[in-house]
Amino acid sequence: MPNTAPSKELTLRAIPSVDQLLRTEEVALLRGSVGLARLTAIARAVTEEMRRQIQSEDLPETKKVDLHKEAVEKMKSLCGRDALAKVRRVINATGVILHTNLGRAPLSEAARRAVAGEAAGYCTLEYDASTGSRGKRGGHVEELLMQLTGAEAALVVNNCAAAALLILTVLAAAGETLVSRGELVEIGGDFRVPEVMSNSGTSMVEVGSTNRTRLEDYKRAINTNTRLIMRVHPSNYRIVGFTAAPELSELASLAHESGLVLYEDAGSGVLNDLSAYGLADEPIISESVVAGADVISFSGDKLLGATQAGLIVGRREIVDRLRRHSLYRALRVDKLSLAALEATLEAHRRGAFEEIPTLQMLALPAAAIEDRALRFIDLLAEAGDSAGLTARKIAGESAVGGGSGPNVQPATTLVALSHAKLKPDEIEHKLRNGSPPVISRIADNLVLLDLRTVDPREEPELLAALQSLNREPST
Repeated sequence: MPNTAPSKELTLRAIPSVDQLLRTEEVALLRGSVGLARLTAIARAVTEEMRRQIQSEDLPETKKVDLHKEAVEKMKSLCGRDALAKVRRVINATGVILHTNLGRAPLSEAARRAVAGEAAGYCTLEYDASTGSRGKRGGHVEELLMQLTGAEAALVVNNCAAAALLILTVLAAAGETLVSRGELVEIGGDFRVPEVMSNSGTSMVEVGSTNRTRLEDYKRAINTNTRLIMRVHPSNYRIVGFTAAPELSELASLAHESGLVLYEDAGSGVLNDLSAYGLADEPIISESVVAGADVISFSGDKLLGATQAGLIVGRREIVDRLRRHSLYRALRVDKLSLAALEATLEAHRRGAFEEIPTLQMLALPAAAIEDRALRFIDLLAEAGDSAGLTARKIAGESAVGGGSGPNVQPATTLVALSHAKLKPDEIEHKLRNGSPPVISRIADNLVLLDLRTVDPREEPELLAALQSLNREPST
């Protein structure tokens, strides 16, 4: 019986050329979104992949494929992946307020207006409109930080790791820095305190033990090479039980008596007392200034509620040294971040904490979230077009996230979803691949939505996403 299987040589010849693919009507429509150069690269990659696949496989006798159609579909899929790879808005229904993977703190309306309306075009980044001369970059942000913390001076760099690197490089390079063993933390993104110290040129000297470090441990470690005492807020973990650590004021007295500088890496950037929300162990920056810390660094995009930035406050003489160092120019922040910081810090100065989404979400009482959850479940039932989908409320917990308050889980009410035909991972996948993507979580064979982190204005979109679960994806 003759072999009817197409030979590999004939199949290879049937692979469309790059030029043929680019002239295809469906592919030509993609040029506007990805551009000709990228489209050409995708076509080349697709044809090369098909050639490798054909050469490496034994073709079945009955295989009859339209290689041109297959190549077009592969190109459309790759272009779709390009679109999904962009930074896009998502609906965060996880209940994690400072979700690192989702951009941490959402900006306030004032901050968004400042970024888009004031700073996106030409702006007074380094220009003094009142005198017509060169101005100081970030001057207003620095002034706001000084007013809010009581520090003599302030400086802004692009993130908290950069702040630590700058401070350690300027103040302790070629010398020794004392730090408690219990504070040698690793924070998300492989940020490790010992590695930052190594990169700065200072020699790290560990004092005390993991759970107990006394003032005497620091005293014994001080020698002629010591330049700095560093205290690091443990951020995303806590040591509990048999523990001990000196007060910041005690460390400040020891440092100053010994002619040293005391540096506190304070982490989340708390400007006001948040103990009402369970965040009593997060250092308040103004209290660290009063306690005698010479220089303090903290984040802009955590509990402060603005954009990513490393904020530095402290004694004027020290901050001026940081500003004059050449490394500062490499680490300084851009105009968009400064605009967002200005608007957010101004809200803090006014005491308008309800304007800052992070603090607003933290402050939401459990009863308010339960009411929202019940209303949302009713709306879903009334809307129809969700056959097979069941939604009910269950008690749960939110999370602060972002390395802040790891022991704090605010009570919440979750919208728990199940479906007659779809498994939980299928529901989660469909929601995640919608427009906008809805990010949820799965537990106990249920898909869970926490409205604490969903803006009320996003609820219609969330409702539409749930209604679309039964629809087949458009092709």
